Amino acid sequence: MTHPFLAAIERRVLLSDGAMGTVLRDRGVPASVCLDEQNISNGELILAVHKEYLTAGAEIIETNTFGANRVRLRSFDLAKQAAEINARGVALAREATRDCGHQAFVAGAMGPVGVGLASGGDVTLKQAHRAFAEQAQALIESGVDLIMLETFPSLAEAREAVLAVREAGKDIPLIAQLTFQRDGRTWTGEEPAPVARELHSCGADIVGVNCLPGPQAALEVIEEMAQATKVKLSVQANAGHPRVVEREVSYPVTPHVFAEYTPRLVAAGCIVIGGCCGTKPEHIAAMRDALRSEAPAETPPAPEKAAVVDIALPAEELDTEDVTLREKLAAGRFVITAEIDPPRGLNPRRALQGAARLRLAGIDAVNVGDSPMARVRMSAFALAVLLRQQLGLETIVHVTTRDRNVMALQSDLIGAHVLGQRNVLCLKGDAPTGSGYARAIGVWDVTPVGLMRILKGLNEGIDWAGNAMAQPTSFFVGAAANPTATSLEAEMKLLRRKVQAGADFIMTQTMYDIETLERFLEKASRLRINVPIIMGVLPLHSERHADFIHNELPGVVVPDAVRQRMREAGENGLAEGAAIAREIVAAARGGVQGVYLIPAFNRYDVAAELVEELQSQS
Repeated sequence: MTHPFLAAIERRVLLSDGAMGTVLRDRGVPASVCLDEQNISNGELILAVHKEYLTAGAEIIETNTFGANRVRLRSFDLAKQAAEINARGVALAREATRDCGHQAFVAGAMGPVGVGLASGGDVTLKQAHRAFAEQAQALIESGVDLIMLETFPSLAEAREAVLAVREAGKDIPLIAQLTFQRDGRTWTGEEPAPVARELHSCGADIVGVNCLPGPQAALEVIEEMAQATKVKLSVQANAGHPRVVEREVSYPVTPHVFAEYTPRLVAAGCIVIGGCCGTKPEHIAAMRDALRSEAPAETPPAPEKAAVVDIALPAEELDTEDVTLREKLAAGRFVITAEIDPPRGLNPRRALQGAARLRLAGIDAVNVGDSPMARVRMSAFALAVLLRQQLGLETIVHVTTRDRNVMALQSDLIGAHVLGQRNVLCLKGDAPTGSGYARAIGVWDVTPVGLMRILKGLNEGIDWAGNAMAQPTSFFVGAAANPTATSLEAEMKLLRRKVQAGADFIMTQTMYDIETLERFLEKASRLRINVPIIMGVLPLHSERHADFIHNELPGVVVPDAVRQRMREAGENGLAEGAAIAREIVAAARGGVQGVYLIPAFNRYDVAAELVEELQSQS
């Protein structure tokens, strides 16, 4: 006889609940306590949250047991209470469904052991397997309708959990979900398609994704899974990247956005859909309404593919221009720079080809990222040297304080100076989140302000410890600013500190709203911030791209009017995005002293066309 849950998903899409942890934190549960233990000490609150999700329309309620395996509970000295915590979690979820008179399936939530198995942590896969089996047994004996594995960072750990659940309950319905990074891979580098195939083959009834930074990021992973396998799919996205303003954590993606993406996720193959971090009963209610709508699901356009620029590299006569970026800005010239990301492997050809196209278009300098998104890439300094030696390009190297302590930072900077590097943009850097280095941690010996002080000290012939150098450096130091920050006052205070620390120029976050830029410039003027400001511009490619930038790229706001234009542009999105970029630059001229182009999807051809147009107007 078919299990009731498996029979239900054959008939319709089932709506899961949202984030238990987010609501508990909002209700005052301290960050330092074990959320799973609240099943015992604060059961009424857990029960209330379950009921709110049921009222919002959830048809699957997850037990508050995500971290209730023996390994995770050990850090709270609660390992011996694992069985009790799991049993109580199931009882509360079941009680909520009875009290609401709402038919819903109770899913036993299980998360990873949380100790970085992929990088040789203190717990082996065999020990993790035992912990998973023990928790699954407790949940099944307590009467769950299904098991839901969530937020697993690697295929290896997820596979072990699936096998452990199957040992505990051969016939229990099982959903296995992994979390993926912004580049569409797991923390240990696996791609969606093989992940889905492997988890299904070892026993998962449904495979999916959760804890991604928004519904569009989740959709892209789901589409890859759907193209490679016929396995049933599930999705629970976060409400974007969390933002901290005056010590309050908020999530930017609204219930309306989740409602918009619900039919797209269903069209892509999801038969279980819900929310993860930052999602609340309002998000689930919006998804419920979207599922009930009889409007046909609109299949979104396929994501833009990176264009392969295949042009001959410039000849040797392309020597470095005599006038430097520093001199151009000092002379009041309007400068144009563009971003080139270092390769993930040994071959820099694509980066060099893109840079060559930009060089021929008349670019003034090229920005080189420092392992953006905390993904391992070729050294930014190494690529900068190649760009200078092979193409005669001046570069602005992004230097983050994430990966190196204060000694290594100074060593790298001194070495880069010897190799001809002068322009440095000081950044904090994205937090490391895996990429095969699950236990990697950020160093952050100094802040970006501290890095600027280090550079200014080197320019004076003194290192951070106060030791005199044989001769001073001559770095040209850049600072980052975000005119769209939630608290502009706080952003301006930080920017003033950066200028006082010695910033020679400022590069802003990407802009789509001239009024926001004007407010930023007005405040900068009042604070007597008189260094050159270079505005970031990321040309949009489609409606889907605009939604992703607005909802899921931290610190960037795309106004409603701009997103509406991209929506109306349809298949002409690329041209409309370029037009919007031109309009922003035209409106900003006179207020800023340059533009920093960020080519999405490595579309260096699009950026080069903009460079040519802008240079012709100078």
